[in-house]
Amino acid sequence: MFNKILIANRGEIACRVILTARKMGIKTVAVYSDADKDARHVELADEAVNIGPAPSRDSYLQAEKIIAACKQTGAQAIHPGYGFLSENAAFAKRVEEEGIVFIGPKHYSMAAMGDKIESKKLAGAAGVNCIPGVNEAIDTAGKAVEIAQGIGYPVMIKASAGGGGKGLRVASNDKEAFEGFTSCRNEAKSSFGDDRVFVEKYVEEPRHIEIQLVGDSHGNVVYLNERECSIQRRHQKVLEEAPSPFISEATRKAMGEQAVALAKAVQYQSAGTVEFVVGKDQGFYFLEMNTRLQVEHPVTECITGLDLVELMIRVAAGEKLPLTQADVRRDGWAIECRINAEDPFRSFLPSTGRLVRFQPPVETMFAADTSHRFGVRVDTGVQDGGEIPMFYDSMIAKLIVHGKDRKDAIEKMREALNGFVIRGISSNIPFQAALLAHPKFVAGDFNTDFIAENYGQGFSAEDVPHEDTDFLAALAAYVNRRMLGRRVGISGQLPGHGVTVGDEFVVVGLGTDGHNTPHPAVVRDFQAKSGSSAIETGGKRYEICSSWHLGGARIRGTVNGQPFVAQVERGVGKNPLAIRIIHNGTRLDTLVLSPRAAQLHALMPYKAPPDMSRYVLSPMPGLLVEVAVQPGQKVLAGERVAVIEAMKMENVLFATADGVVAKVLAAKGESLAVDQAIVEFV
Repeated sequence: MFNKILIANRGEIACRVILTARKMGIKTVAVYSDADKDARHVELADEAVNIGPAPSRDSYLQAEKIIAACKQTGAQAIHPGYGFLSENAAFAKRVEEEGIVFIGPKHYSMAAMGDKIESKKLAGAAGVNCIPGVNEAIDTAGKAVEIAQGIGYPVMIKASAGGGGKGLRVASNDKEAFEGFTSCRNEAKSSFGDDRVFVEKYVEEPRHIEIQLVGDSHGNVVYLNERECSIQRRHQKVLEEAPSPFISEATRKAMGEQAVALAKAVQYQSAGTVEFVVGKDQGFYFLEMNTRLQVEHPVTECITGLDLVELMIRVAAGEKLPLTQADVRRDGWAIECRINAEDPFRSFLPSTGRLVRFQPPVETMFAADTSHRFGVRVDTGVQDGGEIPMFYDSMIAKLIVHGKDRKDAIEKMREALNGFVIRGISSNIPFQAALLAHPKFVAGDFNTDFIAENYGQGFSAEDVPHEDTDFLAALAAYVNRRMLGRRVGISGQLPGHGVTVGDEFVVVGLGTDGHNTPHPAVVRDFQAKSGSSAIETGGKRYEICSSWHLGGARIRGTVNGQPFVAQVERGVGKNPLAIRIIHNGTRLDTLVLSPRAAQLHALMPYKAPPDMSRYVLSPMPGLLVEVAVQPGQKVLAGERVAVIEAMKMENVLFATADGVVAKVLAAKGESLAVDQAIVEFV
């Protein structure tokens, strides 16, 4: 076994590998860019080596720097994690040539499977079902259109070296095929250094189901059940679960056996995943093979009780697999939510900055520890006070739950999301909460178009219906009463002039348009020591008891005898008296006032925000890589105005109306803040 390994990655996956190595008694070396000098993976590792500037092309994609760090520290092996160089066959070969063990498949297996064009040919030869398409690299957009017409729309345009949703477009007509080819090619070159693109038929009403497998250097390969990965937004996975609520036992076995046959055909050693697209008739077709550890591997670890990172390390050290196919378990149900630094209410645009508060829910399962199951686990590479840089992927944590069945897992996940506190940046937690409450998701009735069909016009607060909004108002009144209770107890108050608190309040909902909704509430039987009160509002009575302390962002307790978890934020927006309640993805901003104060508040004038319709604003923090207009130019609605790059994705800004450019207010190469003006129209 190795004494020391280097992790050629960052973020949560680097931390994940370090935890398993630590369990196995192996020393670890972290590599980091200038932007990550204070990152969590650097703190967790035994040693750390700086490998360059913030952009990944100058650091995490620099193979020679990583190999040099390995030699400098005496590490005997490299674990590549996922992304970056993890599926780069030339890197794996170079590592092997330097006498360092690559903790992953051999370079020849990676080369065979890492290329989406070649892998389809090999899969077909191995007897694996394949999708109709043209498995040759396409040179021009015109040729892409011609091929798409021959196959028949809709088609998928895919970068051969693509992954993580990058370098992939679905086209339904000639225009989309032409534009999609260009975008795929640019993204692929930028992200992977390989601009080859191909076209294949798009299976309608498809499910994305993948088989996890692991092979050793002694010719043994087993499959570890499947993962359901159909909940995707723009071809990027949002939520994954294991097993799938859709496929039958016979389909599971057939997919698993085909995946194993493909792995054996390329002499696969290590953990890997064969992805299939599955039609509504349970017909399945080979999509691609990921020759690395997957982001969603924890759900497989939950249901099988296996540590996949440990298996990878042991196989790389030459050990035999410790189990046969008959030994593979499938216990309970696991769900993973990807917690991303993005604003779901602003078209999921990236959100970067400092994590003012980062408090995950209480963990009862842990990465690298398979003895604890049927609970909650958080895999993350960030910590309280850390920075979310614009240079890397938007994922900041993975929230994993393991339940006895799917219903139990969904309930556990909803509660865990309620307790996940993130402040300082926006996150997609409200969106995840909405997905988990959606009747079709709960019923298991969905495919890869689920998000596009149900949230095609974007995501808004109205998409997170709360089952009991009166409870939110009652909780706001309860929190306010607890705060007033502290004021009553402050010493030094003049006799006869101390703070007195009545029972009657009005919870005023603060609407974004200045519309304030009053919600009368009566707080009875307030007990300062026990933290209990009875709140009457909306014709209902809520008996709330909690040990919440006034500065806490998370509030736990019982309501009418049932446990609940919610979040509280004070002083939101520009109002220091406002109280924000967050529960099941719904956010209620309120003022809790006495009845007289509420009457006076209703008379306050509303100040409308300034009219910014003449400006093109940056919807996110990012780098301005292109300004496509100049002063005096006439621009039509829908024309390209600027391109912003953030978190490895290009975001194109278009004019929303016809106009003439008055001024260009930002220059190419400038780092932009949210809502910074780029172009002003006359």
